[in-house]
Amino acid sequence: MAAYDVVDRSLLAALSADPRATVVALAERLRLSRNTVQARLARLEASGAFLSYERSIDPAPLGYPLEAFISVHVQQKLLGAAVDRIAAIPEVIQAHGLSGAVDLLVRVVCRDAHDLFRIDGEILAIDGVERTETSLAMGELIPYRLGPLLER
Repeated sequence: MAAYDVVDRSLLAALSADPRATVVALAERLRLSRNTVQARLARLEASGAFLSYERSIDPAPLGYPLEAFISVHVQQKLLGAAVDRIAAIPEVIQAHGLSGAVDLLVRVVCRDAHDLFRIDGEILAIDGVERTETSLAMGELIPYRLGPLLER
């Protein structure tokens, strides 16, 4: 786990506010040299500070206007294989392993309720999956963010 100094935190806060900012724009905003910003970004990237650079793409125009969360209960000895099979379902866009009563929280996108039923059935058909509980997402109320943590 890397420790970030004031310059690193300022750079991360600037990137959080404007993820598409160029090195030159960041240097101007933070009143640092371009070389300093470039070196710091390289070091931050090497330390694992950045998550995936995959752009956030709205699935609705792709024909997937609905999003749901599926809580999956899995036999522990088959968890790894079940995760591999779940990852092979194209509509699965994210999954987290959880502690507690639920083993996995799977985020899916779907075309309609029938499509969601099909996806849930695919997950239920996986060896080791005991049951699922599905909740339709009504809307994202707080998007992924780290700005407030960086400002703290």
